[in-house]
Amino acid sequence: MSAFWREYRENWFAVAALVVVVLVVAAAILAPLITPQDPYDLGNLNLADARRPPGFIGSEGYTHLLGTDAQGRDLYSAILYGLRISLQMGLAAGAVAMMIGATLGILAAHAGGRVEQAIMRIVDLQLSFPAILLALVLVAVLGQGKVPLVIALVAAQYAYFARTAYGAAATERQKDYVEAARATPLPGRRVVFRHILPNCLPPLIVVGTVQVANAIALEATLSFLGLGLPPTEPSLGMLIANGFQYMMSGRTWISIYPGIALIVLIVAINIVGDQLRDQFNPRLRR
Repeated sequence: MSAFWREYRENWFAVAALVVVVLVVAAAILAPLITPQDPYDLGNLNLADARRPPGFIGSEGYTHLLGTDAQGRDLYSAILYGLRISLQMGLAAGAVAMMIGATLGILAAHAGGRVEQAIMRIVDLQLSFPAILLALVLVAVLGQGKVPLVIALVAAQYAYFARTAYGAAATERQKDYVEAARATPLPGRRVVFRHILPNCLPPLIVVGTVQVANAIALEATLSFLGLGLPPTEPSLGMLIANGFQYMMSGRTWISIYPGIALIVLIVAINIVGDQLRDQFNPRLRR
């Protein structure tokens, strides 16, 4: 870990992105403590404070630093709570998709034959469809809510992990240490989990980082289209959608500030993922 961090901090841009990710995660976790309003509590919302510009002092006596939205929510509070939802959805979907995809990919590489052909043809078929199209269909069928949304995100992303795990495991399967492990009376699951899987983790970690950012963007897209979470839970995509109709009337802050928060989070995660890719791939080392 010391050598890994020493190499990571050589790229100051990646270090800055990591700091941004840590700060965003910390702000999202501490949102109930550092925000003046709970945007989920509809009883505390005052429509008289709706669509007010940044710096407006509301009826509750505190200053709305980023203004308010059409429901009278404090945008600063709503953005931090929206970041919590985005991170929850992205991390949950990424973790489940990694477990399912890695299991299928390594199983296909280890088993070979018809099992390999069946699994990888399904994965290839999955990859032929755009992720947003599949997620739209599943959300329309399953309905709104966190669980249906996570299922849709997992179904749209697990194939990327499966393809990555299969490629890494197929390479490791041909190496001498795996052949030696197979020559001993060890059960297949021990060969997979103790010998093949640990050497497949670096590319899976890189793909996982990128797919978390993609899951956050996909959740925001679905919420923007009205197919994500219910209106009582202001995700970043929904906050952007709520202010979209007021863009031409000069109330641009309702959409712009949540959009900036979403872009900063996704870009920072992708930069961290790119740096991890460079470090885990010996061919890309300087």
